[in-house]
Amino acid sequence: MITSAESAAPASVSSGATILAMGADGAMQTLREGTNGWWCMPDFPETPGPDPMCGDANAMEWATAWMNHQDPPAGKVGFLYMLAGGTDASNTDPYATGPSADNNWITTGPHVMIVNSGDTMSGYSEEPMPDTAMPYVMWAGTPYAHLMIPVQ
Repeated sequence: MITSAESAAPASVSSGATILAMGADGAMQTLREGTNGWWCMPDFPETPGPDPMCGDANAMEWATAWMNHQDPPAGKVGFLYMLAGGTDASNTDPYATGPSADNNWITTGPHVMIVNSGDTMSGYSEEPMPDTAMPYVMWAGTPYAHLMIPVQ
């Protein structure tokens, strides 16, 4: 699990990151304490594609707010790495669990994300079915809108 988690970011980030994993009960478990203020999580085997991720403290606050259906923290821009790619997801519904006729399911490759940046995403595609080879806004029009930036 630690190797999977570390695959999400450059070694300069992931080697010193706290490694977290979601337990069967939904609670986070610490697999390794970190030293650099970053966290990483391994691939979720329940999802169809690879999705290990690493982020900074602000990204964790944003992700926790999203998972709990709460407002993201004000004024805290976060950064996430997903260099192994990302599980397919709805580009328009933050809580979709599978593709449907109206939720704009997309495939993402290796990317980084800037979360909780508000109006600074102006000018990037907010199309429901964007070209995922170019930077675009995922979940536009929701409190969880974030900039997706492909790296391959």
